[in-house]
Amino acid sequence: MISCDRDDGLWTVTLNRPDKANALTGAMLAELADIAEDAAGKARVLILTGVGKVFSAGADLDAAKAGLATDPVWERLSGALAALPCLTIAALNGTLAGGAFGMALACDLRVAVPGASFFYPVMRLGYAPQPSDPGRLAALLGPARARLILLAGARLDAAEALAIGLIDRVADDVMAEAHVLATPALGASSEHVARLKRMT
Repeated sequence: MISCDRDDGLWTVTLNRPDKANALTGAMLAELADIAEDAAGKARVLILTGVGKVFSAGADLDAAKAGLATDPVWERLSGALAALPCLTIAALNGTLAGGAFGMALACDLRVAVPGASFFYPVMRLGYAPQPSDPGRLAALLGPARARLILLAGARLDAAEALAIGLIDRVADDVMAEAHVLATPALGASSEHVARLKRMT
């Protein structure tokens, strides 16, 4: 359900559970975290994407009810992505929901298809967000817009997400756009990519 293509510094990690809207199980999260940790010092660009019309619906509901909602594997994954010295891009092939926000927020850049929507229904479902997500949302969007998403349960379309800075580009072909954004970093040394990332 997770694939990782490694091509000369470009790592493409794909969620492949389209029949379940790429809902995340504990095993999937652990595999994603393993990949992110392994990419340190090896990848110059890591692209995270999905198969189908939904990037990820967040936690698999059965797994969430069984304890996955509070499992530390979520923070392990987002922390590993955030710590990577390479350029990280979330190529959002569709809707981003719930706990899947964590991995997208931990990436440097986010590109989404025009039909994507964005919502984090923790208020309605009674779950707490991943511990690092509110801080990342507030740093990216400001406190009021972070509260709009988390407390008011706002559902954003791609245009509104772009306007407030939740995503950086909208493109019909998110992988093509991600490759355009990746090209400069792929032409540089890993050390130069890491240096510029630290500076920002």
